[in-house]
Amino acid sequence: MKQTHPVVIIGAGPIGLAAAAHLLERNQEVRVLEAGAGPGAAMQAWGHIRLFSTWRYNIDAAARRLLETPGDGYAGDWEAPRETKLPTGAQMVGDYLRPLAEHPGMAPHISYGHRVLLVTRVQADGRSADKTRSAGRDDALFLVRTATARGIEDIMARAVIDASGTWGNPNPVGRSGIEAIGEAAARASGSITAPLPDPLGSDLGHFAGKRILVLGAGHSAANTLISLGRLRQKHPETTVLWGLRGPANPVKLYGGGAADQLPARGQLGTSLRRFVENGDITILENLAVTSLEQADGLSVNLADGRSLVVDLVVPATGFRPNLAMLSELRLDLEAIVEAPRALGPLIDPEFHSCGTVSAHGERVLAHPEPGFYIVGMKSYGRAPTFLMATGYEQVRSIAAALAGDRAAADNVELQLPETGVCSTDLGGSCDTPVPAEAAAGCGTPETDSGSCCDTPEPLAIGFATGTRHGHADLVGTREE
Repeated sequence: MKQTHPVVIIGAGPIGLAAAAHLLERNQEVRVLEAGAGPGAAMQAWGHIRLFSTWRYNIDAAARRLLETPGDGYAGDWEAPRETKLPTGAQMVGDYLRPLAEHPGMAPHISYGHRVLLVTRVQADGRSADKTRSAGRDDALFLVRTATARGIEDIMARAVIDASGTWGNPNPVGRSGIEAIGEAAARASGSITAPLPDPLGSDLGHFAGKRILVLGAGHSAANTLISLGRLRQKHPETTVLWGLRGPANPVKLYGGGAADQLPARGQLGTSLRRFVENGDITILENLAVTSLEQADGLSVNLADGRSLVVDLVVPATGFRPNLAMLSELRLDLEAIVEAPRALGPLIDPEFHSCGTVSAHGERVLAHPEPGFYIVGMKSYGRAPTFLMATGYEQVRSIAAALAGDRAAADNVELQLPETGVCSTDLGGSCDTPVPAEAAAGCGTPETDSGSCCDTPEPLAIGFATGTRHGHADLVGTREE
């Protein structure tokens, strides 16, 4: 009876649609549930950002075959973008994901406006099979509860692939992994912005002339800071503060600049350093946010007694997986990064960059819950080193396993550029982005295969820049 039910895929981003393409190629029944109104909804949210990785690494093999093969009512005339070009998020959607989602072989299998709330299991006769029930569990169906415009809908599945990403679940700005007091209210009011705003485009009016604090030290922070540095040059009344959770380290923060073997990454560090040295960006060190208070501006209160008042906080603090929706499933997660247990040691950011992560497939991603998999950015949990090509290999292997082809499932391979192309803190995305304007205007070559990874060695999360000074004169001591 299970074979009469589809494999449900959560998310119509690049990894979710790739999973569907591989399953359809193997004649498996598929249903893709997407919360947004179209494919790549998360990418559309940062459509102004340009990726470091070229098209060569951003198109899945099965998806390409589907798009390029003529069929009933389909001419097969899709042309892949030039493989050496660096796409923006919007171009990824418009030139690849949308044509893939609209393909007549794919479109009938996608349901938009379906936000998954919970995943559990039920017996074929409808009896309960919650997390504590072991008898007959392997043969039980999955029940996927979704919220739609028509109300709540339960969908039955023989297997579930969670490719929902992490974009909608940002890390808090508060210390130690929890929200600061008043953080929820600050988000609701708009004082805490989206993680990747567009201050030179659609958000110009919201940022110009404001006092802005960017929290974070990854590439998302660098992208936003460079845009804000350019904004301040046009609107000098704007104040840009860069808040770091620890002390600034010039080597980690600015990188190798012109000496970097990866021009896109080196240029990012060079541009950021220039804005700091010119005084367009001011660094604040050792910021542990305890509370946020809204009055005349937003007061950001710190653990060491300091406080500062700003108009906007940009939370470039990374993302984490939403595991609440999976609370009735038996998951085996590594304790530190919240990835599948066998995958955790392979992606530990203390020791691995994306270019040093081994190819892995269905066996590594399996949980004690048969037929359930977390893939893509979400499979890496809190580790920030996910690579889009890695996700494509994940779902190829899983599709083979679900179709009964054990040999193909176990034969995992991954062709990466020499150093890899990884993400640092862009949740739900696929590769580390660089602002479109920066890529176009700072000499980044389109032919660069791009990467943010180095040779295997212990490394720290974050983008390399900084100064030895905390600019304490900008931060007053809060009265107790």
